[in-house]
Amino acid sequence: MSDDIRTTSLAGLGPSEIVTPRLRLRPLRRRDAALISLYASDRRVAWMTATIPHPYPPGQADAFVERAMLPSAKDIVWAIDAGADDENGLLGVVRLTRGAGDEAEINYWLAPAFWGTGLASEAVEAVVNWARATGWHALNAEVIQDNTASVRVLTRAGFEYTGEGEVHGLARMAMVPTFRYRHLLGHGK
Repeated sequence: MSDDIRTTSLAGLGPSEIVTPRLRLRPLRRRDAALISLYASDRRVAWMTATIPHPYPPGQADAFVERAMLPSAKDIVWAIDAGADDENGLLGVVRLTRGAGDEAEINYWLAPAFWGTGLASEAVEAVVNWARATGWHALNAEVIQDNTASVRVLTRAGFEYTGEGEVHGLARMAMVPTFRYRHLLGHGK
């Protein structure tokens, strides 16, 4: 798949744009907030993540987009987009949160209408390839145990199981068991 991926630098203003056969991973724009709010308000999306509350508060998507648009030493956020350059075909979001050294944690969600289409796998594989090409050493992921679709996405992308954990799920308002995964990318940054 890496042969099909094209990246475009955005001159240090944010993440690179990553183009795959069916998707364009691009920086968030203010107009993405409406679709993010719509999709994140769906209980099914919130339930499968630890960080999205349910009900989804008014203004939360606007604040998320504003933070994502700031130059950050910690987060790299892409819109998962299937639209043409002048359209808003936002389907979900993928984020890398920088950890210690040259490692990051990957988080992602996709609107339910696009579940089971392979688009989440395509987006995650594209970010893995981008991280490898830009010198990251490893990506980590933590997935709620009953999110079996996300487990498949991670293992298809080359992540290996490393153990179990527990996180506070905002939508579930409880501690939830998780699986942890790691993908060694082959070199340091």
